[in-house]
Order: sequence, then C-alpha cells, then structure tokens
Amino acid sequence: MYETVRMTLAAIRDEMGDIDKKIIRLIARRQQLAAKIARFKHREGIPVHDEAQAQEVLNRAYNFAAEEKIDPAAVQEIFAILVTMSEERQRECLGDGNLP
Repeated sequence: MYETVRMTLAAIRDEMGDIDKKIIRLIARRQQLAAKIARFKHREGIPVHDEAQAQEVLNRAYNFAAEEKIDPAAVQEIFAILVTMSEERQRECLGDGNLP
C-alpha cells in the first residue's frame, strides 16, 4: 500500500514539475514582451516605470487570485517581482540594465 501511495505522490510531483516548466516558459514569454514594450516606449519617449500600469497589473493579479480562491496577497507579491523583472528587461533593452 505504501508503494502505491509513493508512486501516486511521484506522479503528482511530476505533474507539478511540468507545471513549473510551463510557468517558467510563460515568464520567459513575458520577458520577451517586455522587450517589445521597451522598443515602443523608447520610440514614444515613455519612461520605463509606469506606476499606474504597475498598480493595474498588481490589482488584476490580486483580484484574479481571489476569484481562484488562492492567497491574493502572495500572488500579488509574485506579480510585483514580475513587474520588476519586466522593467529591468526594458532597461536592459535600452542599454541601462544589469541583466546578463
């Protein structure tokens, strides 16, 4: 019986690992879009940091997390990191960042 539980646990962990890979791929795609945004902002003379947009992203994440019944404050923290990563990518595309 214990072996069956372990196999099931391993399968669940494998599925979670697959989801983690998908999340990372989506973050990479988000970073690619940040590069496109940087080019647009540069062309239009718009600064990288846009407080209103950042707040909109954080609010949207909070609300959607609440709808999905997961901790909205934790999700909002994750999205704050994603916003910071996007801004850093934009700066890097403009020659001002410190990304590799």
